[in-house]
Amino acid sequence: MSEGIAAKPNSKKQQEDKAKINRRMSRIRHKVIVLSGKGGVGKSTVAVNLAVSLAQSGRSVGLLDVDIHGPSIPIMLGLDGVSLSSNGKTFEPISIGNLKAMSIGFLIQNEDEALIWRGPMKMGVIKQLLGDVEWGELDYLIIDNPPGTGDEPLSICQLIENPDGAIIVTTPQRVAAIDVRKALTFCRELKLPILGIVENMSGFSCPKCGEVVEIFPSGGGRKIAVDFNVPFLGSLPIDPAIGIACDAGTPFVQHYEQTETAGKFKDIIAPILALSEREATAGQQTKEGRINENSHTYSQ
Repeated sequence: MSEGIAAKPNSKKQQEDKAKINRRMSRIRHKVIVLSGKGGVGKSTVAVNLAVSLAQSGRSVGLLDVDIHGPSIPIMLGLDGVSLSSNGKTFEPISIGNLKAMSIGFLIQNEDEALIWRGPMKMGVIKQLLGDVEWGELDYLIIDNPPGTGDEPLSICQLIENPDGAIIVTTPQRVAAIDVRKALTFCRELKLPILGIVENMSGFSCPKCGEVVEIFPSGGGRKIAVDFNVPFLGSLPIDPAIGIACDAGTPFVQHYEQTETAGKFKDIIAPILALSEREATAGQQTKEGRINENSHTYSQ
């Protein structure tokens, strides 16, 4: 299995595609992949609000939706029906302030259309989304994948060199937790760093009093994090305002910024922001090392 995963481009066209993607991705400082073991856990909701939270912190952010069969990012950002600009060779992502978004949903004319595609066709589209989109200089690219460990997340991991890591979304129930373990194993098979686990729908947040009531048994995400020795990034309750915001195309953390749940999203982005801080620290240490080397040379 590992040999198949690590397979290198074996044709000139594949090598050209890979080189083009590398050029695009080299202008993006950090690439973060959002995964889930199964559907219905709110993965896209988490991805959108994490991306918007990063943009609110002053970072330049890209949000890439590679859920070919169920793209929901355009609706969640209020961009459904928006058309892309293209010069025939490349596409411009849709910009909202310092957030740029790209999804196959922007290319579908009829929202009822079903894309009945096999793996090779999906791989070709993902190559285009990575290599033919004018992302420009970005601090972060958040990549929202479909649930599971199939073609799309595998293609992303094969095509992007050295992604910074994955955030895995689960719900508290055991049936979701079992599939999350498979997602964690997937990451380790591909040597993809795990930034942490988010437990979504962890209790119900009453819209009147704010009290959180546990509907499902909680703690499944934290237990998995302990079992696999990976960070637990936090729990998000079921908040009716999140569903309202998603349907209205108004990102929750932007329009309900003062709520406790929005604050939890901002806590969850801490390890993502830490990527930049570590990069800055490493750069400063390198710079200081060069200064010390030069000083040593001059003293001689």
